[in-house]
Amino acid sequence: MAQDNDRRHPLAQPRAAAKAKRPLPPGERFFTPGATGLRKAVEQRSATPMAYLFTQVPRWITPVVMVVLLLAGFAVQSWLGGVAVLPVVAFVGLLAYLSWPSLNTGGKLLRVAMLTFLLLVVASRFGAF
Repeated sequence: MAQDNDRRHPLAQPRAAAKAKRPLPPGERFFTPGATGLRKAVEQRSATPMAYLFTQVPRWITPVVMVVLLLAGFAVQSWLGGVAVLPVVAFVGLLAYLSWPSLNTGGKLLRVAMLTFLLLVVASRFGAF
């Protein structure tokens, strides 16, 4: 009987064993040490969706979706273009907020410049300029 189990067809294995999941990226800490209040709450609430997004969804999905939304925001001159850019602003803003404690001055300036540019695009599509 044990021999029958050893000779099972490779496709007859359980589905969970067939697909290996990507491991979490290496790093010293996942949360900011000593974080309290709002930062701690945001880090804890965003941990599961971000870990799922970066480990279980194919790697190309997130950048492709963000680029498509940004291009739609550039192409559409009405308020719909501003609505298309809002998820990009939210995603970039969340990543900037989460990475802020570990950044040097240049990195912080780059994130502020990127968010300012995206918010100006949204404001122009909603008719502020």
